[in-house]
Amino acid sequence: MDAHEVMKEVLKKTSAKQIAAEMALSLSLIYKWAEPPEDESGSGTGSPLDRVGQLIRITKDARVAQWVCEQAAGFYIRNPQHLPRIQPLIPMTNDIVHEFADMLATIATSSSDNVITKDEAKKIRARWEELKSVTEGFVTGCESGNFGPPKEPEKK
Repeated sequence: MDAHEVMKEVLKKTSAKQIAAEMALSLSLIYKWAEPPEDESGSGTGSPLDRVGQLIRITKDARVAQWVCEQAAGFYIRNPQHLPRIQPLIPMTNDIVHEFADMLATIATSSSDNVITKDEAKKIRARWEELKSVTEGFVTGCESGNFGPPKEPEKK
């Protein structure tokens, strides 16, 4: 979904007047955010969503996306890299178990003194993010049908 389409949907549930007032912006600007950009023969203007997307593409830094997700009381999980169509099931499940064990080891080490410092919390968060990413790759593989019975070679 394009940024202007997201804004169009948002404006169905949240008043453009409210957004304009709370952001100290003109009402017409808020409505322009819900129109296609000018280069697509619309009269819209680059919205904050477009700018965030541009910032992520320029910096290639997922922390921007993570911050946006946190603003919505959520979290960002990077999609797995492009996986080959058929992945071996056992190695992928082993990866999940390994990442989970690493996360538990990090938690155990950090909590051994009954105190978790900010630095330890960052390490726990990093392990957790890695576990979520590996698990997402596995789930995506399941949804794609990567773990079905092996296909027989085509006969010539």
